[in-house]
Amino acid sequence: MNHQRSPNTPRRHVRWARVASLAAQMRADLLFATFDLVLVSAAYIGVMVLRFDGTVPSRNWDGFYQFLVVALVVHLSSNWAWGLYGRLWRHASIQEARQVVLAGGTSLTTLLVADLVLPGRRLAPFSVVLLGATVATMLAGASRFQSRLFAFNRRSDAPPGLRIAIVGAGEAGAAILRDMLGNPGAGLVPVAVLDDDPRAQGRKLMGVPVVGGIDDLPSALTGLEVHQVVLAIPSADHSVVRRAVHAAEVAGLPLRVLPSVADLMNARVSMRDVRDLRIEDLLGRQQVTTDLDAVRRLLEGRRVLITGAGGSIGSEIARQVSSLGPSALILVDHDETHLYEVAASVEGPVVELLGDIRDAALLDALFDRHRPQVVFHAAAHKHVPLLEDHPCEAVTTNVLGTRTVVRAAKRAGVERFVFISTDKAVRPVNVMGASKRLGEQIMLAESPDDTVCCAVRFGNVLGSRGSVVPTFMRQIAAGGPVTVTDARMTRFFMSVHESVQLVLQAAALATGGDIFILEMGTPVRILDLAQRMIRFSGRRAGADIEIRVTGVRPGEKLTEELCAPEEQSEPTVHPSIVRVKPDRVDNELLSAGLARLEELAGCNRNDEAAHLLLDLARGAWALDLEVEAPAGITSINDDPNMGFVVDLVNGKPNWTSSST
Repeated sequence: MNHQRSPNTPRRHVRWARVASLAAQMRADLLFATFDLVLVSAAYIGVMVLRFDGTVPSRNWDGFYQFLVVALVVHLSSNWAWGLYGRLWRHASIQEARQVVLAGGTSLTTLLVADLVLPGRRLAPFSVVLLGATVATMLAGASRFQSRLFAFNRRSDAPPGLRIAIVGAGEAGAAILRDMLGNPGAGLVPVAVLDDDPRAQGRKLMGVPVVGGIDDLPSALTGLEVHQVVLAIPSADHSVVRRAVHAAEVAGLPLRVLPSVADLMNARVSMRDVRDLRIEDLLGRQQVTTDLDAVRRLLEGRRVLITGAGGSIGSEIARQVSSLGPSALILVDHDETHLYEVAASVEGPVVELLGDIRDAALLDALFDRHRPQVVFHAAAHKHVPLLEDHPCEAVTTNVLGTRTVVRAAKRAGVERFVFISTDKAVRPVNVMGASKRLGEQIMLAESPDDTVCCAVRFGNVLGSRGSVVPTFMRQIAAGGPVTVTDARMTRFFMSVHESVQLVLQAAALATGGDIFILEMGTPVRILDLAQRMIRFSGRRAGADIEIRVTGVRPGEKLTEELCAPEEQSEPTVHPSIVRVKPDRVDNELLSAGLARLEELAGCNRNDEAAHLLLDLARGAWALDLEVEAPAGITSINDDPNMGFVVDLVNGKPNWTSSST
């Protein structure tokens, strides 16, 4: 016989599974309700016996039994109303304890009001009602929290596991400690807490001793057989992190950390949030404060376009802007992979546009179709040594591409334009810095009166593609050598997250024609950075990994600066943002210089383009213009075909007589 399963069989299985699950829940709730009946009865009977010193007159029992029936109904009803049934009490927290207290308070209030309001004689003495309800509440709480209490008490008997010392006795440290104590099966055993607060030292946090401050770590943990240290201070600045790192290194212990407050996914902290130490934790600064209301007013409900959206800065701008409620987010990049990745990482719908900012027709069509109101121009070539070898690429992208974007924004009536600049634009000595300096000048010269334009300068972004940190990581993973160009070289560093936070804040502060610089903290010596990263890998600089000094590369400075001495700067309302008053730019002279640059780049005349680019950015440049020189006058340049020198600031040709 051919047996076929009915198509309704799976549905019946699902239905029976639901019934079985519901029955199990009801069985657990019924068990708790039965316990409550017994405990409430025992509480009131016990208090009644104590009230009469063990001998209760028979006439009082009659009324008391009637009261007890009412009390049982009231307590069970209050417990149900406050959700004391249907919970997993082995994971109970302060929230559940609050519910127990509220249920008991409701029962007590109801019984007292009934005792006072209802006519006739009292069924039970006032003291019995008051104390009985209190004892019943305590017993109800104890019955529900007993699994938690026993779990905490069993920690000393738990099998050996990873013995952990926690740095920080604040809210985060307590949450980490609670998570470990509440999950003994995870194999994590907290044995000590360290905190700089002298009021906490010598005391116990959830039964775990606070053995000293951060600097006491090596000596305080002696004999405790600690395997790992966890830094549980999400708000810690880099100085605290460095102290903890140093103390852990002296003790020979690995250090793990909780992320910063901004990086934590939710308010409930657990050991799942703990991660390995990163170089950003040491180089980061104090938590950046942002006027989110001002930034939200700028972006909420607006159409926002980002060029270079697939890059390190552009992608982070996209992620942060997307969380502020723009009506449209338009992402432009010439790399399809990076564009796809950033579009997948942001909240809400986005418009992905694959294209090159050097294509004027494409940009005009793009701006005309999408009509952006706010533009962040982050597209650029940024690698200094590479651009030294390809100055024409720097010209076409960083200079002429910026002009193309600015003009497209101007024609589309963009309300606000933000240009992402760099500290290398200050007194530039390389092609990359000069190209970004010209980008600033183009933005200032070409922006219309009805568009609020600003540029934002900042230093190196930690972890960006091709930057020093991932380069060192790759070299360390390969076994070395780690290459440093000069032992004296220093750089400013900032995490990409806080960089973009300040970029958005600067955009909100802009009034038009502004150049903002971000306070980058203390510059870091690159040699020190290399040594730290080698130590983080568990190896020794010099012994396990060689550090090789290779010499300064073309276009590199030993130190960077965010503001030139001759530039006038003033503070803003934000402590981490400074406004720079830019020099006046003569539009005619700038246009002439750009025309010559465009001609040189079109012919791929790299050497001439590089020299002219640097001259333009420094404020005086040589132009090959078809202008007849006065009689007896020749060029001051070695090459008489180069024409004359123009002073950008004064805007006048500078001729030199051949007779002098």
